[in-house]
Amino acid sequence: MLKLEPFTRADFQALMDWIPDAFFAFQWGGPSFTYPLTVEQLENYLKNSNTENASKYIFKAVDKSTGKTIGHISLSNVDRVNDSARIGKVLIGPSESRGNGYGTQLILEALKFAFDELKLHKVTLGVFDFNTSAIKCYEKVGFKKEGLLRDARKHGGKYWNLIEMGILEDEWKALILHRT
Repeated sequence: MLKLEPFTRADFQALMDWIPDAFFAFQWGGPSFTYPLTVEQLENYLKNSNTENASKYIFKAVDKSTGKTIGHISLSNVDRVNDSARIGKVLIGPSESRGNGYGTQLILEALKFAFDELKLHKVTLGVFDFNTSAIKCYEKVGFKKEGLLRDARKHGGKYWNLIEMGILEDEWKALILHRT
């Protein structure tokens, strides 16, 4: 099982170590970051986050049984008027931790925070269409495909399509009832 804890400066090095190249950095962080990640980029990312009424919450994912940090996720664009937010920067860090169900747990914990703590109505995310394992994970926890942004990002001279996905509060509640 995972728990979310605030991402802090003490977590910078682990995150930097998990990003092996420019392709991976762009897939993880989009145009928000450049490779290699630097302390300065991460300090800027952390600004004005994780405070009461923040528009951005940044978390590390900790394995409850080992105490080891194994992932990262953010909830940004928190809109308290429309009760919505956007999941991003999703990463199960150490490669040996991938494929073990941590991604599903990570998304479920982020949705629990969004719907139960922040009382949001909708959570969205964007995922590149070639990232089939992430798409399966998001669908497994209740996200629905809402649209396709063709040639939405350009990296290395190639354009990438972005699938927009979302989950509503009532869909979350139904999922939780079904899981119990």
